[in-house]
Amino acid sequence: MKRIFLFIATNIAVIAVMSVVLSLLGVDRFISQAGLNLPMLLVFSLVVGFTGSIISLLISKPMAKWSTGARVIDAPSSSTELWLIDSVRKLSQRAGIAMPEVAVYDGEPNAFATGASRNAALVAVSTGLLQSMTKEEVEAVLAHEVAHVANGDMVTMTLVQGVVNTFVVFLSRVVGYFVDRAISKDNNSGQGIGYTVTVIVSQIVFGIAASVIVAWFSRHREFRADAGAAKLLGSPQPMMNALARLGGIAPSSLPEGMASMGISDKPGFMSLFSSHPPIEQRIAALRSIQ
Repeated sequence: MKRIFLFIATNIAVIAVMSVVLSLLGVDRFISQAGLNLPMLLVFSLVVGFTGSIISLLISKPMAKWSTGARVIDAPSSSTELWLIDSVRKLSQRAGIAMPEVAVYDGEPNAFATGASRNAALVAVSTGLLQSMTKEEVEAVLAHEVAHVANGDMVTMTLVQGVVNTFVVFLSRVVGYFVDRAISKDNNSGQGIGYTVTVIVSQIVFGIAASVIVAWFSRHREFRADAGAAKLLGSPQPMMNALARLGGIAPSSLPEGMASMGISDKPGFMSLFSSHPPIEQRIAALRSIQ
């Protein structure tokens, strides 16, 4: 959850900075001068929208290391670290990707994978996960993260985020232009105070709507990574056991049809913003391919 938050936060920060800089340079005024220039606005939106997501992708590894305090295992200092390196190497060979960096960080049971490309990735696990899970369960979590890398999820997330950023920037300025025209005494304006205020408000509103789309895609890729882990391990059972351990539930205790009930790890409306599906649904999905 932390790395997804940082990814989105970096996007927002870059977009905000670029919007201010380009506005100070007069780009916004040029786009709306003597009428709204939609082609130029679209180019402007693409540049601003994708710059944030691409920068987030390029700095994803150092940001993840910094934010979690992850220590990359350069030379294994224990049997556990040696086993981690060997397990990731074996899984990455099966997945057909280059060996990722392997790191450990202090924290509650969790793990993540990140990186700018499939062959320049980082896989990190927490000390809490190593202490609370069996080796088979930890290997399943590692397989899940390697599957994320093999699926190119970080790059795809970048493209999705870039597209939604583009629409947020584009639509907010279109709305701002017409609102300003409607309330301004100067019908040729489109760049008054109404424009500025409306753009800010619209970017917030459209940004919230865009985050729902990004969260939906994130949930979808978790199911794909679970299935990828099952394929790498030759069976979905280890991944089911690992998820059950993370969720504190027994796999056999799930009632039939639970996945169709829409149970979520966030209640009601907030489930739209969840980056991960409920563990019950993930186990049910794995059971369907068992």
